[in-house]
Amino acid sequence: MTVRKVAAVAGLVGVLLTTGMTAASSSVKAPEAGELSATAIDAYMRNYVERTRLPGALVAVTKGDQVVHVAGYGHTAGGEAIGEDTPMPLASVSKSFTALAVLHLADQRRISLDAPVRKYLPEFTMADPRAAKITVRELLQQTSGMSDQTFPELTLPAPDTLQDAVAMLRTAPLTTEPGTRMAYHNPNYAVAARLVEVVAGVPFAEYMASTVFRPLGMTATKTVNTTEDLPGRGAGYVRAYGRLIERSHPKWFLNGSFGVVSTADDLAKWLIAQNGGGRVFPSTTVKTAQTPSGVDGSTYGMGWYAGKSAGGAPELQHTGWLLSHNSAQTLLPTSRYGIAVVTNTGMISGDDAVLITDGLIDILEGRPDAQAVPFTTTADPWLAGLTLLNLALGAWGSYRARRWARRRAGRPLWRALVRLIPYVLPIVFFFGLTDLFGLLLNRVGTLEQGTYVWLALYVWAATGALAAAAVIVSRLIHTVRARRTPG
Repeated sequence: MTVRKVAAVAGLVGVLLTTGMTAASSSVKAPEAGELSATAIDAYMRNYVERTRLPGALVAVTKGDQVVHVAGYGHTAGGEAIGEDTPMPLASVSKSFTALAVLHLADQRRISLDAPVRKYLPEFTMADPRAAKITVRELLQQTSGMSDQTFPELTLPAPDTLQDAVAMLRTAPLTTEPGTRMAYHNPNYAVAARLVEVVAGVPFAEYMASTVFRPLGMTATKTVNTTEDLPGRGAGYVRAYGRLIERSHPKWFLNGSFGVVSTADDLAKWLIAQNGGGRVFPSTTVKTAQTPSGVDGSTYGMGWYAGKSAGGAPELQHTGWLLSHNSAQTLLPTSRYGIAVVTNTGMISGDDAVLITDGLIDILEGRPDAQAVPFTTTADPWLAGLTLLNLALGAWGSYRARRWARRRAGRPLWRALVRLIPYVLPIVFFFGLTDLFGLLLNRVGTLEQGTYVWLALYVWAATGALAAAAVIVSRLIHTVRARRTPG
């Protein structure tokens, strides 16, 4: 799931809660379009960090084969200052690295992209005979037919190795016929990574280091299996009610799909290679990864989405998120700029990587600084007020439950019970939060993960459910007492 999709859902929920609420804008005169300088980037970042209280970030900007700016800002959850050589997790930006590793095997004719995965990876089996037809290309283009709807991987116990991650798919059916629809699903890339290590005959991390990272000069970059292997075990921050809350990260399996850890220095080298600089990988290989599949209108290639910037320029991008970090890598082929941003804030509560990227593109394309802030910065105060209202209404309804029951003591019991039905809705909404996000984002998570995703929304929904339950219970108790007591 991309950060932009998550932000879109946040916007939808926010409109329902806060109709008419808009982000503040600035009347600052637009800078001259066409160039991004190190000075402009640094000034923008310092302003962004100050106005949003962003705890920490990495930024790398390149143009063609030149580095424009690499830097770190703020601090890690462990309190260490972030510099251009500080390692941070790239989340789903990692998919473009895995795709390149697979394409390198294809260039060497060790695999064929259009051959069935099972030809190279016999252990890849699913509870669906159609899985035998899934090709390597379909894994990379996310058109395999697998999805969170039939294999909700983020709700399951995390495996420890790529081999275990592939084995877990044995009981999973497919959602659609392979090659007919794009569905973003992390296990596609876990299978692709396992294929790499089986065909290459070495662990995936070792293959990535020797074939991708070191040839590109990315000596501080690696790929890991689980969040427990991340720097600081993946700890970061979530925003809630204008405050930053440090959170540890639950154990997730990462490798292949979102397990790369890198630095601003190394990300600059990666952007240069992806923008046509350097000759480590053939330009045709890089272009193959960046070209959309077109399957059912999909704009997804192999670890890249194709789109347009706010100014209408062609744009290639991939975003990523953990519960405690988010990231974005962007290429602008026309101007040959590359931008990579990683921050230690989680999704929705900290969609900072995309906001920073968009702000830098605004400078490049000559638009004024929108003074953008994470959505929750403006939504959380409203949710705080609604949360207090939930508690007040729950207390008032419970206090008046005795009078409510007495007024209905002489009426049929079913009529009193019908009057309680509306109070069930907040309870259903709370326990259906994960289903709501799953429906809108095609991803399935847990209620506990919701406390990372948008804590203020979770608390609002939880207090609504609690208040409704209190009213229901108190009215039922007084209803029973009123009908047992004559007069």
